[in-house]
Amino acid sequence: MAETERWLVVGLGNPGPKYAGNRHNVGFMVVEALAERRRDRWKAHRVHAEVAESRVAGAPAVLAKPRSYMNLSGGPVSGLSRFYKVPMERIVVVHDDMDISFGAVKLKRGGGSGGHNGLRSITASLSGPDYLRVRVGVGRPPGRMDPAAYVLKDFSAAERKELPLEVERAADAVEALIGEGLERAQNVFHTSS
Repeated sequence: MAETERWLVVGLGNPGPKYAGNRHNVGFMVVEALAERRRDRWKAHRVHAEVAESRVAGAPAVLAKPRSYMNLSGGPVSGLSRFYKVPMERIVVVHDDMDISFGAVKLKRGGGSGGHNGLRSITASLSGPDYLRVRVGVGRPPGRMDPAAYVLKDFSAAERKELPLEVERAADAVEALIGEGLERAQNVFHTSS
């Protein structure tokens, strides 16, 4: 396949073990699940990211986890896009979304950042918002809890029981998006959420 047919699938999160189980790190969890499906190996990349060269839905793909903090994700994403020559329309960003209930997955192209600092950074670094997004629901914070504090907390005990299934569903959504296109993937995942 031509190099231009390669996809870049970026999971968002914060580096380090103290953040590993946070709601904000569900993007990392999803790209790790995709890598595990093919037993791909992660390696450090010079643009401050970990990458695994893979295939997703039969297409060549680079799975990536920026090693910067969430609010600085744009630099690694734009660096990987240039290095692997992946255009914006073949970039998929997997991220947590508080506007979606836990267990739901939504897909879209473009749009605003919705207060998500990782998306804001990526949009600025790519000079536009027209990349694909796989939005993994983490639900709203309870009561008056600060949203920033909520996403930096680990999933609840009840959520952790369901989390492996939800991560696999989101990984399935990435495969459907790449293999079948946005509209068909939306038809499957938006109705089943």
